[in-house]
Amino acid sequence: MKVIILGACGGMGRYVAKSISSFKEIDNLGIADLNKGDAEILASQLGSHAKGIGVDINDTDKLLSILFDYDVVLNTVGPFFKFGFKILQTSLDANCHYMDICDDWEPTERMLELNSKAKEKNLLAILGLGASPGITNLLGKIAIDNLDKAHTIYTGWNLEEAQPEDISSQKETNAAMIHGIEQISGKVKIFKDNSFKMVSPLKKLKISYPNHGTYNAYIFGHPEAITFPYHHKDITNSVNLAHGKKSTILILRIIRQLINLKVMTKNIAAKFLEWLERKESSQNYIQENSLPEIYALAVGLKNGNEETVGVSLDGTLTRDLTMGEATGNPLSIGLKMFLNKEISLRGVVAPESNFIDHKKLLMEIYRSFGMEDAKIRIDKSWS
Repeated sequence: MKVIILGACGGMGRYVAKSISSFKEIDNLGIADLNKGDAEILASQLGSHAKGIGVDINDTDKLLSILFDYDVVLNTVGPFFKFGFKILQTSLDANCHYMDICDDWEPTERMLELNSKAKEKNLLAILGLGASPGITNLLGKIAIDNLDKAHTIYTGWNLEEAQPEDISSQKETNAAMIHGIEQISGKVKIFKDNSFKMVSPLKKLKISYPNHGTYNAYIFGHPEAITFPYHHKDITNSVNLAHGKKSTILILRIIRQLINLKVMTKNIAAKFLEWLERKESSQNYIQENSLPEIYALAVGLKNGNEETVGVSLDGTLTRDLTMGEATGNPLSIGLKMFLNKEISLRGVVAPESNFIDHKKLLMEIYRSFGMEDAKIRIDKSWS
């Protein structure tokens, strides 16, 4: 099988490249990046089957000609609100299967509209197979399956756990920071009362989590709010949430206000956020009396009663986990299962669709983090 990674030298892409370079099913591995020199250096470290390729994804004709030589595209080029739809469309035009770590809701809506095109070409495209989205979607699917009929799904994660990447080919503002700024400014889309609505990000919600308590969480623009009602028609409310220290939320709200008042540009805000994240990551953050670090919470009917179920992970990390590894490993594991023919579905889908054994995929992801004792934790409001 011939596989190409776009954005392979970035903070996320290089983890994917190193992870899949040993897959025996891959006989031709394309390491594609805007910086050809970095791509060639990385490829030289991965084996004779890897080739460094320089490509500007804005040059659609050049990208298309390159993709025609491959079977599967792994897209790690961000920010996805700028590039996601175009790259998926080009991948399908080149008759390639496709997987990405898309974390923006705006392109996700448009990318799902390519479902019929993918099916007609007998191609699979999995969107958002990272941490959030990705792991959160898998947890959400398990939560929904624990109820007789779910109507509300929350996915959430801890802002304090993201550790920036020290190695990347990016010479300009970090794409992950640009994504974050985009999703806390302006308006974001959620699914509420069975329809999509535009709301202000960082709005506070009270979340009652079984066996944990009631905590504050904050609306954050993400694809999960779009994809859950797409795949699960009984869902009438779908929101992605973030939580963290009060000081972190306050800083983000100040940044949001400065952007909305046009006092600060999004680019400057992203640079400041990157500096702040690197500064904060050097300090140990101990989470106490809070929501799980990453989770999904479903509300609905169980045995005729309104109930709530939360799904998270129990386990011990044996090493520090960077954002790149947490986001890149799920994509690698998903590719492995596809290459092993464990995924037969075709079309454009998100991780919570019925394309795979969600529990198996989730446990494989956590084992790749070194969590040999990982277990799926299910907290229920009923006994």
